[in-house]
Amino acid sequence: VQLQASGGGLVQPGGSLTFSCVASGSIFSINAMGWYCQVPGKQRELVAVITFGVGKTYADLVKGRFTISRDNAKNTVYLQMNSLKPEDTAVYYCNARTTGDGAYWGQGTLVTVSS
Repeated sequence: VQLQASGGGLVQPGGSLTFSCVASGSIFSINAMGWYCQVPGKQRELVAVITFGVGKTYADLVKGRFTISRDNAKNTVYLQMNSLKPEDTAVYYCNARTTGDGAYWGQGTLVTVSS
């Protein structure tokens, strides 16, 4: 499984950004896709995930502000981030989980929320 993520950048507090992540390769084996974030000195943390056929899960800090969605036809998952805060500043990674507990990561994308 290969993941190609796009989006990110510099945004002012209160602004919005949208990430997209396109999966290719053995996509039939994917059972969940989502986004994680990481800041220096901390572990990578879950932001949001879609578990296929089950539902969506969000970190408490982003509930009501971020929305994860999926376009099956495009093998793409999106993360709409609204009302961004400086504490959302991090490197964001797309993740795919596969049957057999496989895990795949896209390249990190930096989000900086600053005025």
